[in-house]
Amino acid sequence: MQRVWRYLLLLAGLLLMTANACRGYHRPAVFFAEDQRLIMEGVIDTDTPKRLAEVLERHPHITTIVLLDVEGSVDDNASLVAGRLIRERGLATHIPAAGVVASGGTDFFLAGAKRTVEAGAKIGVHAWGADGDPNPAEGLAEGHPNHRSHWDYYRDMNVPEAFYWFTLKAAPTESMHWMTRAEMEEFGFFAP
Repeated sequence: MQRVWRYLLLLAGLLLMTANACRGYHRPAVFFAEDQRLIMEGVIDTDTPKRLAEVLERHPHITTIVLLDVEGSVDDNASLVAGRLIRERGLATHIPAAGVVASGGTDFFLAGAKRTVEAGAKIGVHAWGADGDPNPAEGLAEGHPNHRSHWDYYRDMNVPEAFYWFTLKAAPTESMHWMTRAEMEEFGFFAP
């Protein structure tokens, strides 16, 4: 009888994981303090700015945020708010050689007052918008007001506006363009 219960529990767990995957489940961003570094992993969501502010309050000695695996966001606005928080505090951002950062994670990385990327790290970009969005960014006219929040953000992070247009052309919303080192240099990813 005990084997039957174990089997049923295992089956229930597998069904739950499958259901979560089908609903677009994401692993929310988490932070781990390590000396003067704050290690970040997961997807940026609506609660990320609040969690980030709380951890920085508990660890005021943090100078650098290390992005290990931040493959995007489910809330573009939250990425920009969290990014502004680290810029206001003058924190650096760093992606190690095995790091993977994409989409809203890339926006977050660009907020670093000093930005470093080790050789081998992957940085992905694409046009913003949700899969199936009837008005994806790449389809909006150049003067459309929906571009404004990203333009303003990149300007405030000392990233050229050309980078914004590059992201819209590099890959559609449902795809990803992995940047070359030359592209990172061209758009000023390595801030002093």
